[in-house]
Amino acid sequence: MPKNDYYDIGTLIWDMGKIGVICRLIETGKLNTSSAMVKWRFNYEIYYVDGSITIMGHDTLERLIQSGTIYLLDDKYILGDQMDEVSKR
Repeated sequence: MPKNDYYDIGTLIWDMGKIGVICRLIETGKLNTSSAMVKWRFNYEIYYVDGSITIMGHDTLERLIQSGTIYLLDDKYILGDQMDEVSKR
């Protein structure tokens, strides 16, 4: 997959009531780990406002965006419905 098909560093996401930012792109085979699942795919390191960090594969992120579980945030996106969801908790 060409690099321009990936999300950029700094991309903001809305993930189950938390805002996250893509802080690092981990190219296939570049992460030093013993986990084959993480090692052989393109991954994103995502930092969330609550201090948590996750590494998520590109295909997983795409699937979650397509299903509406994760939303990409940009200057045109309105958080109204998502903020209402958090305030009900």
